[in-house]
Amino acid sequence: MAALSSPLRVCRGILKELRAIHGPTYNRSLAYNYVMDQFRKNKQVTAERYCRAQDEANHDSHTYLCLLASSRTHQALHNLYHVKGECSTAQAASMVGLRLPTQPGGKGWEN
Repeated sequence: MAALSSPLRVCRGILKELRAIHGPTYNRSLAYNYVMDQFRKNKQVTAERYCRAQDEANHDSHTYLCLLASSRTHQALHNLYHVKGECSTAQAASMVGLRLPTQPGGKGWEN
């Protein structure tokens, strides 16, 4: 299993994603308050006991960061490639960076 990032780095990543979603008023959202409360609640570890709940919270926060980043990327790709209505084969090919083949020898039907 890959090592998880530090809790501070994950917290900053989640706040960055929330800022991208909510804009400059992200720190007044319910999601911001919940995330900060959870990080504050799980940051204390005592020397007498091993806190398994903290590791679970760290894993959950890393998973949530991955979900937020993946959702943002998916939305950006959807907005880029989603077309309203039908498009021609040439337009669809050019949208993904391809060209339609031309007939060698000049049969007269290609442009």
